[in-house]
Amino acid sequence: MLSKLHSFGVSGIDGYLVTVETHISGGLPAFDIVGLADNAIKESRERVRSAIKNNNFSYPSSRITVNLAPADIKKSGVVYDMPIMLGILECSNLIPKINDNFAFAGELSLDGHIRGINGALSMAICAKENGISHIFLPFENANEASVIDGIKVFGISHISQIIEYLKDNNSLSPHQYTANENTTNFLDFKDVKGQEEAKRALEIAVSGLHNIALCGPPGSGKSMLAKRLPSIMPPLSLSEAIETTKIYSMAGLLEKNSGLINQRPFRSPHHSVSTAALTGGGPWAKPGEISLANNGILFLDEFPEFHRDALEALRAPLEDHKVVVARANQTHTYPSKIMLVGAMNPCPCGYLNDDFHHCTCTARQIENYKSKLSGPLMDRIDIYVNVAGVKYEDLAGEDSFSETSSDILQRVLVAREMQKERFKGYDITSNSTIPSAHIREMCKTTKSAESILKRAFTSLGLSARSYDKILKVARTIADIEESKLIEEIHMLEAVQYRNFDRKF
Repeated sequence: MLSKLHSFGVSGIDGYLVTVETHISGGLPAFDIVGLADNAIKESRERVRSAIKNNNFSYPSSRITVNLAPADIKKSGVVYDMPIMLGILECSNLIPKINDNFAFAGELSLDGHIRGINGALSMAICAKENGISHIFLPFENANEASVIDGIKVFGISHISQIIEYLKDNNSLSPHQYTANENTTNFLDFKDVKGQEEAKRALEIAVSGLHNIALCGPPGSGKSMLAKRLPSIMPPLSLSEAIETTKIYSMAGLLEKNSGLINQRPFRSPHHSVSTAALTGGGPWAKPGEISLANNGILFLDEFPEFHRDALEALRAPLEDHKVVVARANQTHTYPSKIMLVGAMNPCPCGYLNDDFHHCTCTARQIENYKSKLSGPLMDRIDIYVNVAGVKYEDLAGEDSFSETSSDILQRVLVAREMQKERFKGYDITSNSTIPSAHIREMCKTTKSAESILKRAFTSLGLSARSYDKILKVARTIADIEESKLIEEIHMLEAVQYRNFDRKF
């Protein structure tokens, strides 16, 4: 009287196969679950017992032992309710023997209805990698899982549906994937009056996925500009959409019956956010805002007002494009391929060097304000741009010459296409992620452009990281202009975006 069924666990955003072994033996009635199960799994004993009785099955008055293998990996969540119940029914000969190519995951209600779970997409990928042909998931999770070809996904609303299917294979049909409708109405850059320098800098940042900082007085339009960035971001590729959806599925942020996420994320946490909420953490090391912004934008408004330890925690993810969340019982790695956008004032009052307002801050206050952003963190910013106050003429003038987001997006797509061709055969996605070993190969300059970079490196006292970042930004500017070589004009523009002391 032994049953072995397949189910899944999720570590980080990757699924792994779990074997749910159920054994019914003689002795005093008992129900034990072993295999490093957390409290949520152990509580499934009561859910399973009630679901069996409420569906007119006989609950065995024997000793029930359930083992979740591999037993050396900590298991969490409620995904094992469904396979545990089916294992007991199979051991009791109340249902036919279950096929080894079937896998199950889902939470039981007391009457046998199936509730949604987190991480269904990761489970479907794991099933395909392990040769599982049929997976049975809650109905609300079936659409996201059915995007994976090569497996049959069955959406289940009640446990009776599975039991009927096991008795008669024609009683259920595999779920057919339905893509999400694209109903997002992006804010348009055409609505932004003036600020042509900032618009140009943002176009470059998006084209090469460069981190950017905007500095200017209150009301100059920093947040307004940042919130329009999604309108000029290129569409997600299939691999990027799957990776992003896996993160949101694991975090429980997907809507019911949702498919793949088809828009790049735009995350804008409040400056009071904790380090754990930003990088990921909690008892089970869930993904944080950095990972939720993966393949998209992380916008930090009022940049210096964030907690110092939270800002410093950004340094490694910005460099390595991943977040490692270590806890006593587990360590998870989450992707963090983000474009960081920071907005800040030049001083506490916000009017340092402003043409229309007098700054009331003392020199010490200004210095303390700037020191909230450490040198190593700011060295990881590719582009710095000053957003000056808008002039009356810009606000009151005609906007017939103002570019729309669609116009800017066309140039972004041209630059991205050049990068796609350049990076064929390499594990590189954008200019900002070019490894140092390939800098000279992929960022070829003219002699005059090289001379400009040399003078800037000496006069500005740049670091080796700054040297690389100037070359990468210049490469992106050249791509926008469809130039194979980085020329003098491209290098001059890239250098002026790096002059931190002058801008801030």
